[in-house]
Amino acid sequence: MTITTTVAPTLAERPSVVTGRSNAWTAYLFLAPFLLVYLVFLVYPLFKGFWISLHDWELVGGYREYIGFLNYEDLWYDPLFWRTVRNTLTFVVLTVPAMTVLSLALALGVNQGTRIHGVLRGIFFASSVFSVSVVTLVWQMVLNGDRGLIAHFLRSLGMAPIDFLGHSFWAMPSLVVTTLWWAVGLPMALFLAGLQQIPGELYEAAELDNASRWTVLTKITLPAIRRTVMLVVVLQIVLQFQVFGQALLMTQGGPGDRTRTLVQYIYHTAFRDWQVGYASAMALLLFALMFLASMLQLYIGRRED
Repeated sequence: MTITTTVAPTLAERPSVVTGRSNAWTAYLFLAPFLLVYLVFLVYPLFKGFWISLHDWELVGGYREYIGFLNYEDLWYDPLFWRTVRNTLTFVVLTVPAMTVLSLALALGVNQGTRIHGVLRGIFFASSVFSVSVVTLVWQMVLNGDRGLIAHFLRSLGMAPIDFLGHSFWAMPSLVVTTLWWAVGLPMALFLAGLQQIPGELYEAAELDNASRWTVLTKITLPAIRRTVMLVVVLQIVLQFQVFGQALLMTQGGPGDRTRTLVQYIYHTAFRDWQVGYASAMALLLFALMFLASMLQLYIGRRED
């Protein structure tokens, strides 16, 4: 009878397994700081906010009674909440497409290697580094109905000045224009990065074929930067849903709550009325709106691809 013995391979004979485990632990080690920050500052606050929204939670006093989904039920019957949602959606609809088109137009205009175009890139991007207080102060001096720059210009033409920030129709467009002037720098820079990745041979071939500018834009430029366009749109949706400083400092939500945004209502509910549970419920719904809008845009982008 023959007896066969099987000797287990040594570690030296299994280099691929050892190397794979070593690489995995190295990857986890490098990911650990990011995962820790992500869990502490994003995941934990999200679940903590949902837990608070299930309570009658006051900012001061420590009164924390569990009430289930009563805060969400109250939101359904809160007319001011739905008004702020409508105002926020209106602002997003007016701002995001305009921001995308304007930033792309600026990027196309300054996408040259000359010194003057470099200066223009710096000028257009400079406004994005200002704080919201500086931006709103500048535009209040422009839009003021009594002493504003536009008011003096209209008087010089013999026309009556318009109180843009106090007008029921012009107040929201004023916030949109202020936001466009303030935030156009970042999406312009993203579009510039995308445009500079397009091979120059494509434009040379189009020039040899006598293609028009519109044909070059629609057949070469836009298809090449499609993913950049999707990135800009998603980022702008997330950012503009969180509009707060412009409405708070320029119009205080007026006139007649026509510019009161959802974040502004959340802020007043939590820190003025001390209803932290109710404010947390609104914040969770705002997160759901941003998430659904972003996922819808990503789905449309993938379907187009």
